[in-house]
Amino acid sequence: MVHLSANGQDLRFPPVEQASPEGLLAVGGDLRPERLLEAYRHGIFPWYDDDQPILWWSPDPRTVLFPDRLHVPRSLLKILRREQFVVTFDACFTDVMVHCAGPRPQYPEGGTWITPAMIEAYTRLHDLGYAHSVETWIDDKLVGGVYGVALGGAFFAESMFMRAPDASKVALVSLVRQLQAWRFRIMDCQQSSPHVMHLGAEEIPRRDFLTHLTAALRLPDRRSRWQFDTR
Repeated sequence: MVHLSANGQDLRFPPVEQASPEGLLAVGGDLRPERLLEAYRHGIFPWYDDDQPILWWSPDPRTVLFPDRLHVPRSLLKILRREQFVVTFDACFTDVMVHCAGPRPQYPEGGTWITPAMIEAYTRLHDLGYAHSVETWIDDKLVGGVYGVALGGAFFAESMFMRAPDASKVALVSLVRQLQAWRFRIMDCQQSSPHVMHLGAEEIPRRDFLTHLTAALRLPDRRSRWQFDTR
């Protein structure tokens, strides 16, 4: 396992093939935008608890959702057609992260990996146009959302939350449909969960994920505050 220096000039990570069987690749470093973006470009992401140093991961296999393979169950289609939710892009990025940090009904102990330092770091990425959120609302109340990082034609989904039934599913499907329209190549879900697998996500070898990621990064970055393309 490689130990990274904090605030050093060298932002390089070791080859992902050096990761442990669980996917742990490196320890330490910092959460500067430059380092975070370098990590994502190589299929690496930070994930750690409050009482740990920064841990950097590249699991094998990798769970991905190809936008053109999105599967929307019939029950969820009915919910989308009711239009009971208002869905927005980038309306309150930091609030979405705070809600994702917990506590949440399905994780009453909270999501401790989304530390105050992580919220600050990803808010900086949002200000730079790289990180984005999707929000779902009922009667002007935030009830669900998802956030992640976009580079080229790749979106790296980080976390989601819900305060009303199906609110996070509606946010995620709305996001993927817009990624389809913008011709994004891949959405990284990092690890499998019933939530994303029901929507068509699949596990692929890390080497295949990196091949898709390389192709996606050839597309231009969409660095701006996102809005839904009503066309």
